[in-house]
Amino acid sequence: MKSQKITKSPPRWYDDACGTALGLELLGERWAMLVVRELMFGPRRFSELRAGLPGISANVLTQRLDGLARAGVLVRHDAPSRCYELTPWGYEAEETIQALGRWAARSPDHDPALPLSAASMMLSLRTMLDRGRAVGLSLTIGFRFPRDSFVARLADGALPVVRAPAAGDAVFATTPEVMAAVIYAKRPIAEAEAAGDLAFAGNRAAAAAFIDLFHLPAKAVSPIAAG
Repeated sequence: MKSQKITKSPPRWYDDACGTALGLELLGERWAMLVVRELMFGPRRFSELRAGLPGISANVLTQRLDGLARAGVLVRHDAPSRCYELTPWGYEAEETIQALGRWAARSPDHDPALPLSAASMMLSLRTMLDRGRAVGLSLTIGFRFPRDSFVARLADGALPVVRAPAAGDAVFATTPEVMAAVIYAKRPIAEAEAAGDLAFAGNRAAAAAFIDLFHLPAKAVSPIAAG
């Protein structure tokens, strides 16, 4: 692919040598980190990014893509068709996104029932996996969403996820929101099937073992609420 990389320096907001300040300058603009999240599983076209971020305008998305390219977080490929891809350094932001997600999920204001993208759903699995309980388990789980599909391969306590046709020991065909309810709210698969919200194929015991590896963290105690 022919790539175009913009090398102009990113804007400075804080005039602070702290790496956290620079991190906010790189990813702190509204939507910037979510654009990076949507690119965590490989290149995406502009229209695909907008589909994963329905609240963003075309103008703002263009601005964020240009800014992230200037910062060296992503590159634009112009051939054979225009798309955007994280740089190797950009992919390293996954750990930061995961840490922020785990921390924020402890907020009493976190609502897991809100809309989320397919990429967000899959990244949450890599974030919330109980790696200690996953040791010794080997499972391949497929996920088919309305506009995307993925395969997660659990092995040796790790969970690599790739964008690929859904296949494996168990395959879920549903929306990201329903999948989140099954994984985190422990909505029974059979109930979701009966409601027409999910189609399942494969080994149900394997699916149950996989689901049991994911739990949202305990909520933080608010001093105001405690008082």
